[in-house]
Amino acid sequence: MEIRLVLVVLTHLALIGIGAWLIVIDARTHRLPNRIVLPTLASLLVLIGLDAIAGGRSGSCVRALLGMLILGGFYALLRGIRSSGMGGGDVKLAAVIGLVLGWHGWASLAIGASSAFVLGALYALVLILLRRAERTTRIAFGPWMIVGALLGVVLG
Repeated sequence: MEIRLVLVVLTHLALIGIGAWLIVIDARTHRLPNRIVLPTLASLLVLIGLDAIAGGRSGSCVRALLGMLILGGFYALLRGIRSSGMGGGDVKLAAVIGLVLGWHGWASLAIGASSAFVLGALYALVLILLRRAERTTRIAFGPWMIVGALLGVVLG
């Protein structure tokens, strides 16, 4: 088995573990801690850089960086428009997710980014219909971002 494939699989397994951890934390506390998100981002930047240098995959590296800037920038814009709706942790997690999905490809980025909003909206709608939430109820969005990212990787 090729060493690069093993490293990619191990990285994705680690990301699944980190994602599961963040889902639990965000669902309980409505926080995405910097002590988890920022080292994940830094590690991924190093790994993607190494992949570009060692494997000659500069195109996927550039696409990953653009994905990080696009998705992270979009979430930063949403936070700037209405800071009570999107937290800073969501913006940082969006940069991580944009980096990973961009590395996978533009289709993965589009599917992952849009899936998060669709899934979050469906969840909120179900809560409202069940009278467990109102329009102003705060809902943790990190879990939907992570599930959307997983869908982006799998379906993209």
